[in-house]
Amino acid sequence: MFIDFAEIYIKAGDGGNGAVSWRKEKFIPKGGPAGGNGGNGGSVIFKADPNLHTLLDFRYKRKYLGENGVPGGKSNKDGKAGEDVIIKIPVGTIIKEKERGIVLADLNEIGKEFIAAQGGRGGRGNSNFATSTNQAPRFAEPGRPGKELTVVLELKLIADVGLVGFPNAGKSTFISTVSAAKPKIADYPFTTLQPNLGIVNYKEYKSFTVADIPGIIEGASDGKGLGLKFLRHIERTKILLLLIDITSENIQKEYNTLLNELDTYSTELSAKKKIVAFSKADLIDDKTAAKIGKKKLKNYDGPVFVFSSVSKTGITNILDYLWQQLTD
Repeated sequence: MFIDFAEIYIKAGDGGNGAVSWRKEKFIPKGGPAGGNGGNGGSVIFKADPNLHTLLDFRYKRKYLGENGVPGGKSNKDGKAGEDVIIKIPVGTIIKEKERGIVLADLNEIGKEFIAAQGGRGGRGNSNFATSTNQAPRFAEPGRPGKELTVVLELKLIADVGLVGFPNAGKSTFISTVSAAKPKIADYPFTTLQPNLGIVNYKEYKSFTVADIPGIIEGASDGKGLGLKFLRHIERTKILLLLIDITSENIQKEYNTLLNELDTYSTELSAKKKIVAFSKADLIDDKTAAKIGKKKLKNYDGPVFVFSSVSKTGITNILDYLWQQLTD
C-alpha cells in the first residue's frame, strides 16, 4: 500500500539528574563532593533510506521516544547517555512541524539525516559546584527534558520525468513498457490509484526514473478526482511528459486543461519543461496518426511525439529525446 502522508509524535529522552554524593575513603576524614553527572537523553533522528518507498509503517506506529539518560552516581561516576532513536523514512520525505506548519527538513538525498528532537542535557553532579568558599555543595543539577513535538511527514517522489495526462491517456501502459514497473492497467478511469516509479534502462549503463501520476481531470487543482492528492509527486521532476490520447475528440482542449491544472496548483510546476506525446497510435491508421502528429498545438513550440505502447512504435524516439534533455 502506498502511503505518502503521516503524522507522528516524537519525544527525545530526558537528561539524567546529577548526583549529590561524598567521598568516603579510609584515612581521609574529610571527603569532598563526589556526585557524578547525569547522562544526556537520546535524540530522535530521521534518516533517508533508499529501501523505503512509502510511509506505511507510520500508520501502525505513531509515537517514537528517545531513551532517558541515566542519573549520575557516586565516586564521580557519570550516568550513561540514552540511546538515540533512528527513524528511517523514504528519500524525498519532507518533515514539518505540525503546530506551526513550517518545514524542518527535506531529506532528499540518500543517507541524509536530521535531528528532529534533541535529547535533554544531563544534570551536573555536586562535584562540579565546589568552590573555595563552598567546598561541600549539597545540591546537584536536574536533567533537562528532551524536546517533544508532533511532526507531519510528507513524501514527494524524486523522479527525472513525470507523466501527466487524463485518466486512460496510457500513462500506466507507457511506464510498464519502458521500465520494470507493473502498475495495474484496465480500461476504465482512475486505474492508477497511486503513483508508480519506474527506472528506464536507457542503453548501456544509462538510466533515468519516470513517475506515473494518477490521472488529472478538470478541477483537479481544486480537489476533484485523484490528481490533486498526487500532484506534489511531480514537483521534484525535471521534465513533464504530457500524454494525450490521439483519439481524443479535442486534443487542444485536453492540452489546455492540463496546463491550467498545473498552473493553478503551482506556478513553479507549470514552469517546468514540458514534452507532448500522443498515445495509442495503434488505434488509428499510420497516415492519420502522422497527420495528427504534425498539427501545431497553441501555446506549445516543442516537439510532438506519436507512439504506441502496444506496438512499441515511437517509444525509442521519446526516450532518446528525454535523455538528451536530461543530460543537456
